[in-house]
Amino acid sequence: MRRVAIITDDPGWHGAQLRRAFKARGIEARYLSLTQCRVDLAASPHGFVMAGFEPQLPDAVFVRGVPGGTLEQVVLRLDFLHLLGEIGIPVYNSARAIEKSVDKAMTSLLLKRAGVPTPATWTTENPAEARQILLRETASGGELVIKPLFGSQGQGLRRLAAGDDIPGADDYHGVWYLQRYIAAEPGQWRDWRVLVIGNAAVAAMVRRGRSWINNVAQGARCERAELEEPMRRLALDAARAVGMDYAGVDIMREADGRLQVIEVNSIPAWKGLQGVTGFNIAERLVEDFVQRRRLPLEAVC
Repeated sequence: MRRVAIITDDPGWHGAQLRRAFKARGIEARYLSLTQCRVDLAASPHGFVMAGFEPQLPDAVFVRGVPGGTLEQVVLRLDFLHLLGEIGIPVYNSARAIEKSVDKAMTSLLLKRAGVPTPATWTTENPAEARQILLRETASGGELVIKPLFGSQGQGLRRLAAGDDIPGADDYHGVWYLQRYIAAEPGQWRDWRVLVIGNAAVAAMVRRGRSWINNVAQGARCERAELEEPMRRLALDAARAVGMDYAGVDIMREADGRLQVIEVNSIPAWKGLQGVTGFNIAERLVEDFVQRRRLPLEAVC
């Protein structure tokens, strides 16, 4: 029987869904935290050990979470994913794709380079430059959103308007990531999450927030959304720009109707989306994982 490692520190609902979908295809899936991996040149022919997969490494890896930590810890954990890819073990999403999406500045640069509409964005380590950007934008009546360079679920987001000052360096680890605030229709606090799997945008939902932050973790309500062609095409372009196997693409619509990609998530949660979607998302993910030869075909029963 083929074996897959589901990389996660908290399997929860998502892990259970994936494990069940793999089992239905005759594939054994085991949970593994990257904190349980170690370099061991003496004990291993490939140089590292994955707990629970000794002496044989898994046939493939599905990444559901990379735990935070010090810079050294995070680099080491991503090293393991990089090495798996180097020795021919499929990693879904790849370490490089995860790195590009976790770093919001890199995501913004790649979207811009690919011609994908995304809000005007500035990233700097210089507080004087950050302050000047804020003054310039607010002088013309606009606002900015500041975000942690590495962050998720709406944590650390702040709106900056005329009269505000930039937060201190310690608040955002010495990097100011500033994005032009998108003004929607009054009181219409919403965005769209589009799920891309393989080469298809497969599902979408509207997230209606209690405030301008629309993340489910911040109390947003999920509603099923029709996946219109412009939004489908935009989500696909965004996922391709960042090199994803699967992605959660966050899109907002400006008051004049223009669509803008806000973020591209390489480890998206889908529990909220599952509640408004008519097919099993975990099964679709595993199907793509196998059909695009992420696992040898004989793994399928």
